[in-house]
Amino acid sequence: MTLIPLADATNLTSVRLVATDLDGTLTIADKLTPKLLNAFETLKQADISVLIVTGRSAGWVNAIAAYFPVTGAIAENGGLFYKGDSQSFITPISDLKHHRLKLLETFELLKAQFPKIQETSDNQFRLTDWTFDIEGISPSELDTMTELCQTQGWSFTYSTVQCHIKPMGQNKADGLLQVLHRQFPEVSLEQIITVGDSPNDETLFNSQYFPRSVGVANLLKYSDRLTHKPTYITNLSEGNGFCELVQHLTQSP
Repeated sequence: MTLIPLADATNLTSVRLVATDLDGTLTIADKLTPKLLNAFETLKQADISVLIVTGRSAGWVNAIAAYFPVTGAIAENGGLFYKGDSQSFITPISDLKHHRLKLLETFELLKAQFPKIQETSDNQFRLTDWTFDIEGISPSELDTMTELCQTQGWSFTYSTVQCHIKPMGQNKADGLLQVLHRQFPEVSLEQIITVGDSPNDETLFNSQYFPRSVGVANLLKYSDRLTHKPTYITNLSEGNGFCELVQHLTQSP
């Protein structure tokens, strides 16, 4: 599939909601910047809402939803939804303690084969998934980890910063679709644009559900590992690419 440069997109005037990844998509050099907040304000003035869809932990995303000028935030790759101070599970978990223990068992199984992997610092704030740092892990090792997790009844994905052991069927697209149905029934899929930067965002690029999607330019390094690719690609990387999208969405016809 050929990615269309965002500058050539001509059919985005109906967009009313931007569903976007966080790390590597909104951040610039791992930081959230004043430039991003200005972009959020520009979208607000254009009556376009922002919904965060991230792999970050429940604890982190709770704060993001409360303090950032966004309409809501999905945490842990579709595990939970936050709107203001309210929390709701997207993935139902009947026994949270047992769930965490089973995730730990699978992490220890992976660590036995790959001793170098290290649990992430935010894992203590997680509810539905288990994460470890991606630094130093090769593509072939990621493939092996995917297979091992599947044999234990879990799915596996990774972003620019973390690897995730998570429940089968828990992903950004399914989580977003459920939240849209429950919270934003007035917004059609044609009025949504999804944005991401890594394989962790691949389900958001599935045109069967999201006909309009954007990858920021740093996504290109993963293009050979993606089954679903975005419709458009920005010229700039990371948060600068997101700001490029905002300018495109809000410019005068």
